Amino acid sequence: MKTDEQKAKEIAKLMEDGKGRDVVLLDISGLNSWTDYFVIVTITSSAHWQGLYKQAKDYAKDNDLQMHLADRKLSDGNDWNLIDFGNIVIHLMSENARTFYDLEKLWHAGKKLDY
Repeated sequence: MKTDEQKAKEIAKLMEDGKGRDVVLLDISGLNSWTDYFVIVTITSSAHWQGLYKQAKDYAKDNDLQMHLADRKLSDGNDWNLIDFGNIVIHLMSENARTFYDLEKLWHAGKKLDY
């Protein structure tokens, strides 16, 4: 059985393979009580978001991950969307949102993982 860390690494790789830009995987397990890993991804459009969302949803189905708030639709102009698997949270962000919120800086105490 895969660990959450292995799944998070596979998800990060999946996002990169789906042309997600600047994919970052952070281990934040010791910093909060509600999740262990952030996968942060820059997206280029709502169509790009939909493609990555479908890949994540398929991965969840194949790897026994429970999606929270599933089947949410992206409206045009929505710059930041989450895919919540409980212990793994994917942040799909436009370049503007990624720069503005700067999650890597905000969660700087987290450990950046290679995948």
